[in-house]
Amino acid sequence: MVKNKNNQAIWNTRIKKQISSTFQKIGSSINIDKRLFKEDIQGSIVHVEMLFKQKIISFRVKNKIIYGLKKIQNEIIKKKFEFNMNYEDIHMNIEKRLFQIIGDDAGYIHTARSRNDQIITDLKIWMRSNTEKISNNLDNIIKTILKISEKNIETIMPGFTHLKNAQAISFAHYLMAYVEIFLRDKKRFKNSLDNLNENPLGVCALSGTSFNIDRKYTTKKLGFKSPTNNSIDTISDRDFVLDFLYNCSVCSMHISRIAEELIIWNSDGFNLIRLSDKVVTGSSIMPQKKNPDLLEYLRGKTGLVYGNLFSMLTILKGLPLSYFKDLQDDKEIVFKANDTLINCLRILNETLINVIPNKKKMYELANIGYLTATDLADYLVKNHSKSFREAYQITAQLVNFAEKNKKKLEDLSIQDLKKIEPKLTNDVLKVFDLKNSINSKKSYGGTAFYNIKKMILKYKKII
Repeated sequence: MVKNKNNQAIWNTRIKKQISSTFQKIGSSINIDKRLFKEDIQGSIVHVEMLFKQKIISFRVKNKIIYGLKKIQNEIIKKKFEFNMNYEDIHMNIEKRLFQIIGDDAGYIHTARSRNDQIITDLKIWMRSNTEKISNNLDNIIKTILKISEKNIETIMPGFTHLKNAQAISFAHYLMAYVEIFLRDKKRFKNSLDNLNENPLGVCALSGTSFNIDRKYTTKKLGFKSPTNNSIDTISDRDFVLDFLYNCSVCSMHISRIAEELIIWNSDGFNLIRLSDKVVTGSSIMPQKKNPDLLEYLRGKTGLVYGNLFSMLTILKGLPLSYFKDLQDDKEIVFKANDTLINCLRILNETLINVIPNKKKMYELANIGYLTATDLADYLVKNHSKSFREAYQITAQLVNFAEKNKKKLEDLSIQDLKKIEPKLTNDVLKVFDLKNSINSKKSYGGTAFYNIKKMILKYKKII
Protein backbone atom coordinates (compact mmCIF):
# COMPACT_ATOMS: atom_id res chain seq x y z
CA MET A 1 0.00 0.00 0.00
CA VAL A 2 1.12 3.55 -0.76
CA LYS A 3 1.35 5.93 2.19
CA ASN A 4 -0.91 8.97 2.08
CA LYS A 5 -1.25 12.26 3.88
CA ASN A 6 -3.84 10.77 6.21
CA ASN A 7 -1.63 8.03 7.63
CA GLN A 8 -1.25 9.60 11.07
CA ALA A 9 -3.36 8.92 14.15
CA ILE A 10 -6.72 10.69 13.95
CA TRP A 11 -5.92 12.89 16.93
CA ASN A 12 -2.46 13.89 15.59
CA THR A 13 -3.52 17.53 15.15
CA ARG A 14 -4.33 17.85 18.84
CA ILE A 15 -1.65 15.63 20.38
CA LYS A 16 1.73 16.79 19.10
CA LYS A 17 4.15 14.26 20.53
CA GLN A 18 4.44 10.71 19.30
CA ILE A 19 3.02 8.21 21.76
CA SER A 20 5.40 5.86 23.54
CA SER A 21 5.95 2.40 22.11
CA THR A 22 4.63 0.91 25.35
CA PHE A 23 1.35 2.80 25.09
CA GLN A 24 1.09 1.95 21.42
CA LYS A 25 1.24 -1.74 22.25
CA ILE A 26 -1.40 -1.63 24.96
CA GLY A 27 -3.56 0.88 23.09
CA SER A 28 -3.79 -1.20 19.96
CA SER A 29 -6.57 -3.78 19.74
CA ILE A 30 -6.28 -4.59 16.03
CA ASN A 31 -4.96 -8.11 16.66
CA ILE A 32 -8.18 -8.82 18.56
CA ASP A 33 -10.92 -6.85 16.81
CA LYS A 34 -9.81 -7.46 13.21
CA ARG A 35 -12.16 -10.43 13.19
CA LEU A 36 -15.00 -7.88 13.27
CA PHE A 37 -14.13 -6.56 9.79
CA LYS A 38 -17.30 -7.85 8.11
CA GLU A 39 -19.54 -6.41 10.80
CA ASP A 40 -17.65 -3.11 10.74
CA ILE A 41 -17.98 -2.77 6.97
CA GLN A 42 -21.64 -3.83 7.07
CA GLY A 43 -22.39 -1.16 9.68
CA SER A 44 -20.44 1.49 7.76
CA ILE A 45 -22.27 0.79 4.50
CA VAL A 46 -25.66 1.09 6.19
CA HIS A 47 -24.48 4.24 7.99
CA VAL A 48 -23.47 6.05 4.80
CA GLU A 49 -26.67 4.91 3.05
CA MET A 50 -28.56 6.55 5.91
CA LEU A 51 -26.44 9.72 5.65
CA PHE A 52 -27.31 9.97 1.95
CA LYS A 53 -31.00 9.28 2.59
CA GLN A 54 -31.01 12.12 5.13
CA LYS A 55 -29.19 14.41 2.62
CA ILE A 56 -26.16 14.70 4.90
CA ILE A 57 -23.79 13.41 2.18
CA SER A 58 -24.13 13.36 -1.60
CA PHE A 59 -24.97 10.43 -3.85
CA ARG A 60 -21.45 10.59 -5.31
CA VAL A 61 -19.74 10.44 -1.91
CA LYS A 62 -22.00 7.62 -0.74
CA ASN A 63 -21.20 5.50 -3.80
CA LYS A 64 -17.46 6.16 -3.53
CA ILE A 65 -17.39 5.15 0.12
CA ILE A 66 -19.40 1.97 -0.48
CA TYR A 67 -17.16 1.07 -3.43
CA GLY A 68 -14.08 1.53 -1.23
CA LEU A 69 -15.53 -0.45 1.67
CA LYS A 70 -16.41 -3.40 -0.56
CA LYS A 71 -12.90 -3.30 -2.05
CA ILE A 72 -11.42 -3.38 1.47
CA GLN A 73 -13.61 -6.33 2.46
CA ASN A 74 -12.45 -8.21 -0.60
CA GLU A 75 -8.82 -7.44 0.25
CA ILE A 76 -9.23 -8.73 3.82
CA ILE A 77 -10.97 -11.91 2.65
CA LYS A 78 -8.18 -12.55 0.14
CA LYS A 79 -5.56 -11.77 2.84
CA LYS A 80 -4.20 -8.82 0.86
CA PHE A 81 -4.96 -6.26 3.56
CA GLU A 82 -2.21 -4.94 5.83
CA PHE A 83 -3.39 -4.47 9.41
CA ASN A 84 -1.38 -1.69 11.07
CA MET A 85 -0.94 -1.41 14.85
CA ASN A 86 -0.39 2.35 14.48
CA TYR A 87 -4.08 2.67 13.61
CA GLU A 88 -5.17 0.99 16.83
CA ASP A 89 -8.31 -0.89 15.83
CA ILE A 90 -10.33 -2.34 12.97
CA HIS A 91 -12.31 0.90 12.52
CA MET A 92 -9.29 3.11 11.93
CA ASN A 93 -7.48 0.49 9.84
CA ILE A 94 -10.46 0.38 7.49
CA GLU A 95 -10.89 4.16 7.47
CA LYS A 96 -7.21 4.77 6.71
CA ARG A 97 -7.29 2.30 3.83
CA LEU A 98 -10.45 3.98 2.57
CA PHE A 99 -8.54 7.26 2.34
CA GLN A 100 -5.92 5.48 0.23
CA ILE A 101 -8.56 4.13 -2.14
CA ILE A 102 -10.97 7.06 -2.61
CA GLY A 103 -9.11 10.05 -1.21
CA ASP A 104 -10.47 12.82 1.02
CA ASP A 105 -14.11 11.80 0.50
CA ALA A 106 -13.36 9.02 3.00
CA GLY A 107 -13.52 11.69 5.67
CA TYR A 108 -17.31 11.76 5.41
CA ILE A 109 -17.68 8.18 6.68
CA HIS A 110 -17.37 9.16 10.32
CA THR A 111 -20.05 11.85 10.20
CA ALA A 112 -22.60 11.43 13.01
CA ARG A 113 -20.96 8.48 14.69
CA SER A 114 -18.12 7.63 17.09
CA ARG A 115 -15.95 4.59 17.53
CA ASN A 116 -17.88 4.15 20.77
CA ASP A 117 -21.21 3.36 19.10
CA GLN A 118 -19.44 1.76 16.14
CA ILE A 119 -17.71 -0.95 18.18
CA ILE A 120 -20.82 -1.83 20.18
CA THR A 121 -22.75 -2.18 16.92
CA ASP A 122 -20.05 -4.44 15.46
CA LEU A 123 -19.89 -6.58 18.58
CA LYS A 124 -23.66 -6.99 18.82
CA ILE A 125 -23.94 -8.06 15.17
CA TRP A 126 -21.07 -10.52 15.66
CA MET A 127 -22.55 -11.95 18.86
CA ARG A 128 -25.94 -12.31 17.21
CA SER A 129 -24.38 -14.36 14.43
CA ASN A 130 -22.25 -16.48 16.74
CA THR A 131 -25.18 -17.16 19.05
CA GLU A 132 -26.74 -18.88 16.03
CA LYS A 133 -23.54 -20.92 15.53
CA ILE A 134 -23.63 -22.04 19.17
CA SER A 135 -27.29 -22.97 18.78
CA ASN A 136 -26.48 -25.05 15.68
CA ASN A 137 -23.75 -26.90 17.57
CA LEU A 138 -26.19 -27.59 20.40
CA ASP A 139 -28.62 -28.97 17.80
CA ASN A 140 -25.92 -31.36 16.59
CA ILE A 141 -25.38 -32.68 20.10
CA ILE A 142 -29.12 -33.09 20.68
CA LYS A 143 -29.47 -34.99 17.39
CA THR A 144 -26.59 -37.28 18.38
CA ILE A 145 -28.16 -37.96 21.78
CA LEU A 146 -31.51 -38.76 20.14
CA LYS A 147 -29.84 -41.26 17.79
CA ILE A 148 -28.09 -43.03 20.68
CA SER A 149 -31.27 -42.95 22.76
CA GLU A 150 -33.32 -44.56 19.99
CA LYS A 151 -30.97 -47.54 20.04
CA ASN A 152 -30.99 -47.84 23.85
CA ILE A 153 -34.62 -47.48 24.94
CA GLU A 154 -34.61 -50.97 26.48
CA THR A 155 -31.04 -50.79 27.75
CA ILE A 156 -31.45 -51.14 31.53
CA MET A 157 -29.06 -49.46 33.93
CA PRO A 158 -29.09 -48.24 37.52
CA GLY A 159 -30.09 -44.67 38.16
CA PHE A 160 -27.89 -43.10 40.82
CA THR A 161 -28.39 -40.72 43.71
CA HIS A 162 -25.27 -39.88 45.73
CA LEU A 163 -23.50 -42.19 43.19
CA LYS A 164 -25.31 -45.09 44.89
CA ASN A 165 -27.67 -47.42 43.03
CA ALA A 166 -31.18 -46.00 43.45
CA GLN A 167 -33.75 -47.18 40.91
CA ALA A 168 -33.68 -48.94 37.55
CA ILE A 169 -33.88 -46.64 34.52
CA SER A 170 -33.49 -46.81 30.76
CA PHE A 171 -30.09 -45.66 29.47
CA ALA A 172 -32.05 -43.66 26.89
CA HIS A 173 -33.93 -41.90 29.69
CA TYR A 174 -30.64 -40.85 31.24
CA LEU A 175 -29.39 -39.52 27.90
CA MET A 176 -32.65 -37.68 27.27
CA ALA A 177 -32.07 -35.72 30.46
CA TYR A 178 -29.23 -34.00 28.61
CA VAL A 179 -31.55 -33.19 25.73
CA GLU A 180 -33.56 -31.14 28.22
CA ILE A 181 -30.40 -29.53 29.56
CA PHE A 182 -29.04 -28.52 26.17
CA LEU A 183 -32.46 -27.31 25.03
CA ARG A 184 -32.44 -24.97 28.03
CA ASP A 185 -29.02 -23.75 26.93
CA LYS A 186 -30.45 -23.02 23.49
CA LYS A 187 -33.36 -21.15 25.03
CA ARG A 188 -31.03 -19.18 27.29
CA PHE A 189 -28.97 -17.97 24.33
CA LYS A 190 -32.13 -17.19 22.36
CA ASN A 191 -33.57 -15.14 25.22
CA SER A 192 -30.39 -13.07 25.36
CA LEU A 193 -30.91 -12.00 21.75
CA ASP A 194 -33.48 -9.48 23.00
CA ASN A 195 -30.72 -7.38 24.57
CA LEU A 196 -28.61 -7.80 21.46
CA ASN A 197 -31.41 -6.56 19.23
CA GLU A 198 -31.24 -2.92 20.28
CA ASN A 199 -29.30 -0.81 17.80
CA PRO A 200 -26.49 1.35 19.29
CA LEU A 201 -25.53 3.08 16.03
CA GLY A 202 -26.09 6.82 16.10
CA VAL A 203 -25.61 7.57 19.80
CA CYS A 204 -22.05 8.65 18.94
CA ALA A 205 -19.58 9.24 21.78
CA LEU A 206 -22.20 9.49 24.55
CA SER A 207 -24.67 12.35 23.91
CA GLY A 208 -26.13 11.66 20.48
CA THR A 209 -25.63 13.96 17.48
CA SER A 210 -26.91 17.25 16.09
CA PHE A 211 -27.17 15.74 12.59
CA ASN A 212 -30.63 14.75 11.36
CA ILE A 213 -29.95 11.02 11.31
CA ASP A 214 -32.53 8.24 11.04
CA ARG A 215 -31.75 5.56 13.62
CA LYS A 216 -34.85 3.59 12.73
CA TYR A 217 -33.52 3.20 9.19
CA THR A 218 -30.18 1.78 10.35
CA THR A 219 -32.02 -0.38 12.87
CA LYS A 220 -34.08 -2.02 10.14
CA LYS A 221 -31.18 -2.38 7.71
CA LEU A 222 -28.89 -3.99 10.31
CA GLY A 223 -31.56 -6.42 11.52
CA PHE A 224 -32.13 -4.89 14.96
CA LYS A 225 -35.60 -4.60 16.49
CA SER A 226 -35.33 -1.07 17.84
CA PRO A 227 -32.79 1.68 18.53
CA THR A 228 -31.43 2.05 22.05
CA ASN A 229 -33.22 4.67 24.15
CA ASN A 230 -30.46 6.46 26.06
CA SER A 231 -27.13 7.45 24.53
CA ILE A 232 -25.16 7.37 27.80
CA ASP A 233 -26.48 3.94 28.77
CA THR A 234 -25.76 2.65 25.27
CA ILE A 235 -22.07 3.52 25.47
CA SER A 236 -21.80 2.16 29.02
CA ASP A 237 -23.84 -1.01 28.55
CA ARG A 238 -22.09 -4.36 28.54
CA ASP A 239 -24.95 -6.31 30.09
CA PHE A 240 -25.40 -8.10 26.78
CA VAL A 241 -21.78 -9.22 27.06
CA LEU A 242 -22.38 -10.52 30.59
CA ASP A 243 -25.50 -12.36 29.40
CA PHE A 244 -23.50 -14.05 26.66
CA LEU A 245 -20.65 -14.97 28.99
CA TYR A 246 -23.08 -16.30 31.60
CA ASN A 247 -24.79 -18.43 28.96
CA CYS A 248 -21.42 -19.77 27.84
CA SER A 249 -20.55 -20.56 31.46
CA VAL A 250 -23.77 -22.46 32.14
CA CYS A 251 -23.46 -24.40 28.90
CA SER A 252 -19.83 -25.22 29.72
CA MET A 253 -20.90 -26.43 33.15
CA HIS A 254 -23.37 -28.81 31.51
CA ILE A 255 -20.65 -30.08 29.20
CA SER A 256 -18.42 -30.63 32.22
CA ARG A 257 -21.14 -32.58 34.06
CA ILE A 258 -21.77 -35.03 31.24
CA ALA A 259 -18.01 -35.33 30.69
CA GLU A 260 -17.51 -36.18 34.37
CA GLU A 261 -20.24 -38.83 34.29
CA LEU A 262 -18.80 -40.44 31.19
CA ILE A 263 -15.32 -40.42 32.78
CA ILE A 264 -16.72 -42.21 35.84
CA TRP A 265 -18.68 -44.72 33.75
CA ASN A 266 -15.65 -45.40 31.58
CA SER A 267 -13.51 -46.13 34.64
CA ASP A 268 -12.59 -49.73 35.45
CA GLY A 269 -14.62 -49.47 38.66
CA PHE A 270 -17.87 -48.88 36.75
CA ASN A 271 -17.14 -50.12 33.22
CA LEU A 272 -20.59 -49.04 32.03
CA ILE A 273 -19.34 -47.59 28.76
CA ARG A 274 -16.38 -47.95 26.45
CA LEU A 275 -14.84 -45.17 24.38
CA SER A 276 -13.75 -45.78 20.81
CA ASP A 277 -10.02 -45.50 20.13
CA LYS A 278 -10.87 -42.37 18.12
CA VAL A 279 -11.43 -40.36 21.31
CA VAL A 280 -8.88 -41.76 23.79
CA THR A 281 -5.13 -41.41 24.29
CA GLY A 282 -2.43 -43.72 25.61
CA SER A 283 0.14 -43.52 28.37
CA SER A 284 3.82 -42.77 27.88
CA ILE A 285 4.78 -45.47 30.40
CA MET A 286 1.82 -47.85 30.79
CA PRO A 287 1.21 -49.69 27.50
CA GLN A 288 -2.26 -50.93 28.44
CA LYS A 289 -3.84 -47.53 29.16
CA LYS A 290 -6.66 -45.90 27.19
CA ASN A 291 -7.36 -42.54 28.80
CA PRO A 292 -10.48 -40.34 28.35
CA ASP A 293 -8.36 -37.24 27.72
CA LEU A 294 -10.95 -35.45 25.56
CA LEU A 295 -13.55 -35.70 28.31
CA GLU A 296 -11.02 -34.42 30.83
CA TYR A 297 -10.20 -31.57 28.43
CA LEU A 298 -13.88 -30.61 28.36
CA ARG A 299 -14.08 -30.69 32.14
CA GLY A 300 -11.02 -28.48 32.45
CA LYS A 301 -12.05 -25.85 29.89
CA THR A 302 -15.12 -25.01 31.94
CA GLY A 303 -12.89 -23.19 34.42
CA LEU A 304 -11.51 -20.97 31.65
CA VAL A 305 -14.99 -20.04 30.48
CA TYR A 306 -15.98 -19.18 34.06
CA GLY A 307 -12.87 -17.00 34.23
CA ASN A 308 -14.04 -14.95 31.24
CA LEU A 309 -17.33 -14.18 32.99
CA PHE A 310 -15.58 -13.23 36.23
CA SER A 311 -13.11 -11.04 34.32
CA MET A 312 -15.88 -9.03 32.68
CA LEU A 313 -17.80 -8.69 35.95
CA THR A 314 -14.64 -7.40 37.62
CA ILE A 315 -13.95 -4.88 34.84
CA LEU A 316 -17.46 -3.46 35.08
CA LYS A 317 -17.89 -3.38 38.84
CA GLY A 318 -16.14 -0.02 39.39
CA LEU A 319 -16.90 1.85 36.17
CA PRO A 320 -18.96 5.05 36.19
CA LEU A 321 -21.24 5.58 33.19
CA SER A 322 -19.90 6.31 29.70
CA TYR A 323 -16.87 4.85 27.92
CA PHE A 324 -13.52 3.93 29.50
CA LYS A 325 -10.46 2.14 28.16
CA ASP A 326 -11.18 -0.74 30.54
CA LEU A 327 -13.93 -1.80 28.15
CA GLN A 328 -11.42 -2.53 25.39
CA ASP A 329 -10.99 -6.03 26.82
CA ASP A 330 -14.64 -7.00 26.32
CA LYS A 331 -14.04 -8.25 22.78
CA GLU A 332 -11.11 -10.50 23.66
CA ILE A 333 -13.07 -11.96 26.57
CA VAL A 334 -16.13 -12.63 24.39
CA PHE A 335 -14.05 -14.16 21.58
CA LYS A 336 -12.22 -16.47 24.00
CA ALA A 337 -15.44 -17.68 25.62
CA ASN A 338 -17.15 -18.17 22.27
CA ASP A 339 -14.24 -20.03 20.67
CA THR A 340 -13.72 -22.27 23.69
CA LEU A 341 -17.40 -23.14 23.92
CA ILE A 342 -17.83 -23.94 20.22
CA ASN A 343 -14.68 -26.07 20.30
CA CYS A 344 -15.97 -27.95 23.37
CA LEU A 345 -19.40 -28.50 21.81
CA ARG A 346 -17.78 -30.04 18.74
CA ILE A 347 -15.53 -32.25 20.85
CA LEU A 348 -18.45 -33.39 22.99
CA ASN A 349 -20.48 -34.31 19.92
CA GLU A 350 -17.58 -36.31 18.48
CA THR A 351 -17.07 -38.07 21.81
CA LEU A 352 -20.76 -38.96 22.19
CA ILE A 353 -20.73 -40.53 18.73
CA ASN A 354 -17.91 -42.77 19.97
CA VAL A 355 -19.52 -43.93 23.24
CA ILE A 356 -20.31 -47.65 23.32
CA PRO A 357 -22.61 -48.71 26.18
CA ASN A 358 -21.71 -51.93 28.02
CA LYS A 359 -25.28 -53.20 28.18
CA LYS A 360 -24.40 -56.39 30.03
CA LYS A 361 -22.54 -54.53 32.76
CA MET A 362 -25.31 -51.95 33.04
CA TYR A 363 -27.87 -54.69 33.61
CA GLU A 364 -25.65 -56.52 36.10
CA LEU A 365 -25.11 -53.35 38.12
CA ALA A 366 -28.85 -52.64 38.07
CA ASN A 367 -29.30 -55.97 39.87
CA ILE A 368 -27.15 -54.79 42.77
CA GLY A 369 -28.42 -52.58 45.57
CA TYR A 370 -32.09 -53.57 45.89
CA LEU A 371 -33.25 -51.16 43.18
CA THR A 372 -36.83 -52.47 43.20
CA ALA A 373 -37.40 -51.72 46.89
CA THR A 374 -39.48 -48.63 46.10
CA ASP A 375 -41.58 -50.72 43.70
CA LEU A 376 -42.38 -53.09 46.55
CA ALA A 377 -43.41 -50.19 48.79
CA ASP A 378 -45.65 -48.82 46.03
CA TYR A 379 -47.15 -52.31 45.57
CA LEU A 380 -48.06 -52.50 49.25
CA VAL A 381 -49.79 -49.11 49.05
CA LYS A 382 -51.75 -49.98 45.92
CA ASN A 383 -52.66 -53.59 46.75
CA HIS A 384 -52.75 -53.82 50.53
CA SER A 385 -54.12 -50.43 51.56
CA LYS A 386 -50.96 -49.47 53.43
CA SER A 387 -49.88 -45.88 53.95
CA PHE A 388 -46.64 -45.19 52.16
CA ARG A 389 -44.75 -44.78 55.45
CA GLU A 390 -46.01 -48.13 56.70
CA ALA A 391 -45.14 -49.73 53.35
CA TYR A 392 -41.70 -48.12 53.56
CA GLN A 393 -41.05 -49.71 56.97
CA ILE A 394 -42.15 -53.19 55.79
CA THR A 395 -39.95 -52.91 52.68
CA ALA A 396 -36.96 -51.78 54.76
CA GLN A 397 -37.39 -54.89 56.93
CA LEU A 398 -37.47 -57.08 53.82
CA VAL A 399 -34.30 -55.44 52.52
CA ASN A 400 -32.62 -56.05 55.88
CA PHE A 401 -33.70 -59.67 55.72
CA ALA A 402 -32.36 -60.08 52.19
CA GLU A 403 -29.11 -58.35 53.03
CA LYS A 404 -28.61 -60.54 56.13
CA ASN A 405 -29.20 -63.67 54.08
CA LYS A 406 -27.06 -62.39 51.19
CA LYS A 407 -29.90 -62.55 48.71
CA LYS A 408 -31.31 -60.18 46.12
CA LEU A 409 -34.96 -59.18 46.46
CA GLU A 410 -35.86 -61.20 43.39
CA ASP A 411 -34.23 -64.26 44.98
CA LEU A 412 -36.55 -64.17 47.99
CA SER A 413 -39.28 -66.80 47.96
CA ILE A 414 -42.88 -66.02 48.79
CA GLN A 415 -42.32 -67.80 52.11
CA ASP A 416 -39.42 -65.43 52.86
CA LEU A 417 -41.59 -62.43 52.08
CA LYS A 418 -44.46 -63.68 54.23
CA LYS A 419 -42.18 -63.76 57.26
CA ILE A 420 -42.26 -59.98 57.16
CA GLU A 421 -45.70 -59.39 55.63
CA PRO A 422 -48.02 -62.43 55.86
CA LYS A 423 -50.65 -61.00 53.49
CA LEU A 424 -48.34 -61.05 50.45
CA THR A 425 -49.22 -63.38 47.55
CA ASN A 426 -47.32 -64.70 44.54
CA ASP A 427 -48.23 -61.73 42.33
CA VAL A 428 -45.83 -59.59 44.38
CA LEU A 429 -42.89 -61.32 42.72
CA LYS A 430 -43.41 -59.43 39.45
CA VAL A 431 -42.45 -56.12 41.08
CA PHE A 432 -38.84 -57.33 41.36
CA ASP A 433 -38.44 -57.59 37.57
CA LEU A 434 -36.31 -54.65 36.38
CA LYS A 435 -38.15 -54.22 33.10
CA ASN A 436 -41.50 -54.16 34.91
CA SER A 437 -40.06 -51.69 37.37
CA ILE A 438 -39.02 -49.31 34.58
CA ASN A 439 -42.29 -49.60 32.68
CA SER A 440 -44.29 -48.94 35.83
CA LYS A 441 -42.84 -45.39 35.90
CA LYS A 442 -45.38 -44.21 33.36
CA SER A 443 -46.08 -40.78 34.82
CA TYR A 444 -45.29 -37.94 32.40
CA GLY A 445 -41.53 -37.53 32.25
CA GLY A 446 -40.91 -40.98 33.74
CA THR A 447 -38.55 -43.69 32.50
CA ALA A 448 -41.17 -46.08 31.03
CA PHE A 449 -40.14 -47.25 27.56
CA TYR A 450 -43.36 -45.90 26.05
CA ASN A 451 -42.69 -42.44 27.50
CA ILE A 452 -39.18 -42.38 26.10
CA LYS A 453 -40.34 -43.32 22.61
CA LYS A 454 -42.86 -40.46 22.69
CA MET A 455 -40.23 -37.95 23.87
CA ILE A 456 -37.76 -39.01 21.18
CA LEU A 457 -40.42 -38.53 18.49
CA LYS A 458 -41.34 -35.15 19.99
CA TYR A 459 -37.79 -33.83 19.91
CA LYS A 460 -36.99 -35.25 16.49
CA LYS A 461 -39.77 -33.01 15.18
CA ILE A 462 -38.48 -29.97 17.07
CA ILE A 463 -34.80 -30.19 16.13
